[in-house]
Amino acid sequence: MKINAWLVAACVLANTAFAQDYPSRPIRIFQGFAPGGNADNIARVLGAEMSKSLGQPMVVETRAGAGGNLAADLVAKATPDGYSLLLAVGGHPVSGALYKSLPFRPVEDFDWISTATLFPFTISVRSEGGPKSIEELLRAARAKPDAVTFGSAGIGTTQHLAGELLASVTGTKILHIPYKGDAAALTSLLGGEIVFVVAPPTAVLPHVKSGRLQAIAVTSGTRWQGMPDVPTATEAGATGFDVSSWAGLATTAGTPRAVVMRLNADMHKALQVPEVRSRLESFGGEVRGSTPEEMRARVASELARWSKVIREAKIEQQ
Repeated sequence: MKINAWLVAACVLANTAFAQDYPSRPIRIFQGFAPGGNADNIARVLGAEMSKSLGQPMVVETRAGAGGNLAADLVAKATPDGYSLLLAVGGHPVSGALYKSLPFRPVEDFDWISTATLFPFTISVRSEGGPKSIEELLRAARAKPDAVTFGSAGIGTTQHLAGELLASVTGTKILHIPYKGDAAALTSLLGGEIVFVVAPPTAVLPHVKSGRLQAIAVTSGTRWQGMPDVPTATEAGATGFDVSSWAGLATTAGTPRAVVMRLNADMHKALQVPEVRSRLESFGGEVRGSTPEEMRARVASELARWSKVIREAKIEQQ
């Protein structure tokens, strides 16, 4: 027992000493999507500001592929020292639910640092000929099951699962039509091939401003600041429906707690900088930090939620 106690004390002292010297070299942020996209931009905005208080460069590296899973796997298997971070997004728990097996555990193989932003989606229709409200859309779906079609950025995307969840919580049947990205789904909607899309507000906004499309609801629990007159789906009649994507930072499981909390504190400091908030909001999100425990709970809860949606919608796992 005395030997075990000594080992524990030695580990605590070693971790404390390590944390006091952290960081002593550049930190890498891995993001798993195309350069210039939202994930890449968010990582660069956070890294540039956090490096000021951390005193070391934060270098953003792209490991695109498999819906962000390549970057996640790299960080899950990295040395747990806080020098390899993951720009995690709402698709991370979706992948955990959609894939039969992954080379990492979506929750347990990471130490969660903090969320940075939350992103709603919109439920959008054609301005001419489309339903004018969620209630009208749901009435049509109940009158003719599967006659109401919706498009998304692809099978297993958060947009797809949000549409399936809308059907589930409202007791309706709607038919999903997958596309290769939001732009393709919006093109199909504009051409009258589908009834509505679930898509990010930043993708929809130019078409709303032109008058060709109408956003009849946002999927989040609160209204989006960029479209303050558009009600939430719950306000519009889809009680209990609340879906937001998000972005935040995580690192490898087993990283010293003091290092995780240092990163959390510096991230929250960055999120309070007006220029940082403005840049992040320009990508369509609402700035929202969290504790490590809150972020872990969010990922675990969404993993369970999307697993249930996939089972009930009979979506084939990949």
